[in-house]
Amino acid sequence: MDILSSRIILRPVDYERTVEFYRDGLELAIAREYPGGTVFFAGQSLIEVAGHARAADARTGFAGALWLQVRDADETAAALVARGVALDRGPVREPWGLIEMWLRDPDDVPIVLVQVPGDHPLRRDTRPHKD
Repeated sequence: MDILSSRIILRPVDYERTVEFYRDGLELAIAREYPGGTVFFAGQSLIEVAGHARAADARTGFAGALWLQVRDADETAAALVARGVALDRGPVREPWGLIEMWLRDPDDVPIVLVQVPGDHPLRRDTRPHKD
C-alpha cells in the first residue's frame, strides 16, 4: 500500500465550538477552509473538522487520542492555561522517557501533547554504525 497523505477527520457536535478550540485554544494554523469544513496543520499531519456533524445514531466517543509533539511542554501548558484551555493533567515525565500532558477537545477527544527530551531514543540515531 502506498500512502500519499493522511489526516484525522473529526465530526463534532458543535462545529463552531470545535473550530474555535483548535484555532484559538490550541492555536493550530489553518491549512485550508472549504464550505463545511476547516483543515488545520498538525505537524506532519492534518486535522480536519468537518461541518457536517455525525449522524444522530452514530457511535459516540473516540477510542484513540491525538498525539501532538511540542517543543516545550511547560511553556505550552502555561500558554494553554492562559488562553483558558483546561488541562486534564499537566506535563509529567513518563517511565518511557517522554514528557506528556493531557487535555480534551470540546467533544471529549483525548489529546496528548508530548515533548521529546534531547536524550530520548526518538532523538537518537539507533542504526548500527558501519566501521
